[in-house]
Amino acid sequence: MASKELARVSGQTEYLEILNNLIQNWESEVVEFKEAKSHIDDDKVGRYFSAISNEANLREKQYGWLVLGVREADREIVGSAYKEKALAKFKNQIARDTTGGMSFVEIIEIFPLVNDQPKRVVLFQIPAAASGIPTGWKNRYYGRSGDSLIPLSQDKIDAIRNLQQIDWSNQIIEKSDLSFLDPHAIKIARSNYIKYMNKEHIKMEVDRMSDAEFLTKLKLMRDGKLTNAAMLLLGDSQYDYVFDAPPQVMWRLYDANGLDKDYKIFDIPFITVVDQIYQHIRNLTYRYMPDQLTLFPLETQQYDPQLLREMINNCIVHSNYTLGSRIYVNEFDGRIQFINPGNFLPGSIKPVLEPGYAPPGYRNPLLANIMRQFSMIDTAAMGIRKVFKIQKEKYFPMPDYDLERHNIVSATVYGKVIDENYTKLIYEHPEFDLQTIYLIDRVQKHLPIDGQEIKTLRNLNVIEGKAPNIFLTPSIAQSIDAKAEYISNRGFDDQYYKDMIVEYLKTFERAQKKDITKLLWDKLPDVLDEKQKNFKISNLLKALQNSTVIKRNSENRKTGYWVLVDKNNDEE
Repeated sequence: MASKELARVSGQTEYLEILNNLIQNWESEVVEFKEAKSHIDDDKVGRYFSAISNEANLREKQYGWLVLGVREADREIVGSAYKEKALAKFKNQIARDTTGGMSFVEIIEIFPLVNDQPKRVVLFQIPAAASGIPTGWKNRYYGRSGDSLIPLSQDKIDAIRNLQQIDWSNQIIEKSDLSFLDPHAIKIARSNYIKYMNKEHIKMEVDRMSDAEFLTKLKLMRDGKLTNAAMLLLGDSQYDYVFDAPPQVMWRLYDANGLDKDYKIFDIPFITVVDQIYQHIRNLTYRYMPDQLTLFPLETQQYDPQLLREMINNCIVHSNYTLGSRIYVNEFDGRIQFINPGNFLPGSIKPVLEPGYAPPGYRNPLLANIMRQFSMIDTAAMGIRKVFKIQKEKYFPMPDYDLERHNIVSATVYGKVIDENYTKLIYEHPEFDLQTIYLIDRVQKHLPIDGQEIKTLRNLNVIEGKAPNIFLTPSIAQSIDAKAEYISNRGFDDQYYKDMIVEYLKTFERAQKKDITKLLWDKLPDVLDEKQKNFKISNLLKALQNSTVIKRNSENRKTGYWVLVDKNNDEE
């Protein structure tokens, strides 16, 4: 029976104790047991995820549990073979249809002994719904009534939505005062604020203020005590003990084999941390050819300074500092990875790229507001879209966002070309929007896209192959339309145009420049402007004249004509 003490299996003691406690202390709304000897419908798992997550929030618990392999009627351990080979991917499957891309904290397999025989039990640890945001499954909210799975009632939805989210950055540090701050950081803050406001009367007002008055005005101090935001941005590192875990940013350098080569830890104040990290990043000059029409490569820094600034400061503003984890800037060969603790509030990257996207808010509202006023971030310009646009303008790969790990957001930006076909496509199609480029980028990285997305790219003639083995069209000259465009841009050899001029004069005996211009104009490369085309025609005529193929029949340029040189008469 379930009431007896579970047998211990080496290495699994902690989770066996959790299972034992769940069986002994049944809480119907936040724990669900299912026998699931071989199967349970994935959609049903998703509904339980929604229900348990919402009920855990309402009961002020961090998480709830779905347990497979335990019979519900008598809580007897019977074992389950559910998804034995597919659990690693199941977290991602659930995240696709939950609010904000939420998924399990952990999926744990344990093997308690029952009558000396190991029985497989699967524990799904489900996080509580975020403050103010009920957890949905396929756009529907679920809850529990005892053991029953039911739609989440409106009063429970309202209760979750009305829960006040505590702004960590606005919390007061009781045993703190102005002496805990770095004077140089305050000086930078004053200067940045004056530049941001850009009004003479505000500059005069700030110049007259003491540091305490300035910080109080910005709500970074209250009654002489510092907020977490003040300490984070402007604090003296020797006083970082006021935090449960001192905020830090760690830069790490890896070689081509992924081995550590160097590292540096940066403490508060964070208002200067971007400049410090930037000095360590190897931002080399990168040369590449984005198109087929020139032999001259482009030269650029691997990483745009504005991009690095946005990425690091976004980590600072969005981090969940209650988790006590560092921010990481990991530099690899040709890419940099940025990691911060917390979850990605929009849930996925695709909606953020849409024009007019409205962000759901900030985890640290005071910190976000102050960083904007200190010119560290621009909340109006949408930092993520800005980073994508920077990469688009360089014809570089789009950033990658890994949102699959619980309470971890990871973003990677690239400092070199991955697939030349991608680079050429982006160069040749400046009209493509960010959503389209995002899909093309996923194809070059061999990442999955759905059927409708594949159809969209096929209509643009930028992919070939059959799903899932699709790839980017090899070059601009692969399709009929692209060949025509390529030829019109490349143009023809000079001899082609010279032969046309000679044939014209053989037929019509004489021609003024305007006649030759009309003959050649549409056949010259489209990449040439009007002035360049006129110059090209003049050079062709001069070259034929110098070769004694043609000559003028009059010294008057306005009334004279070009004619062929009569070789027989010249020889006589």
